[in-house]
Amino acid sequence: MTILSEIEINELMKNDPPLVEGMIDSETQIQVNGCELTVDRIFAFDGTGAIAFDNSERVLPESAELAFGDDGWIDLPAGCYKIVSGEIVHIPKDVIAIARPRSSLLRCGASVETAVWDSGYEGKSECLLLVANKEGFRLKRGARVVQLLFMGLASETAGYSGAYQGYLA
Repeated sequence: MTILSEIEINELMKNDPPLVEGMIDSETQIQVNGCELTVDRIFAFDGTGAIAFDNSERVLPESAELAFGDDGWIDLPAGCYKIVSGEIVHIPKDVIAIARPRSSLLRCGASVETAVWDSGYEGKSECLLLVANKEGFRLKRGARVVQLLFMGLASETAGYSGAYQGYLA
């Protein structure tokens, strides 16, 4: 497995559909070793979730969408939030992606937790925004918060076929 370069990412952007669609500014968001995703929507958790070995027992917690102000900003107290990306990803069957928070978030006392983007997954991304700063955190809609690192696999997989395939929230 190798991390794809900016050149390889730009080649995958020429696919139909592209590797990542709906970017605000691809010149800014495509980085040397990945692609940055932005925040489009944010939710506060409003219930209890549950998982077990068998997905038949999975319960996703209720959540309430929070509104950005007329100026595009939202002030978040310390806590955890679900964020939804503005971009749609189309991961080829011979690629996976892992995301890391932008270092600017860490410097503000916030971070993002993510899962693996499986080969073959298509849809928007959900991440967990953690605000650890006791003074809170200001976030603007469209802010770049995570960088996806794409890794090429030795061969194609069957591809993701789970419940979140095609998620467009």
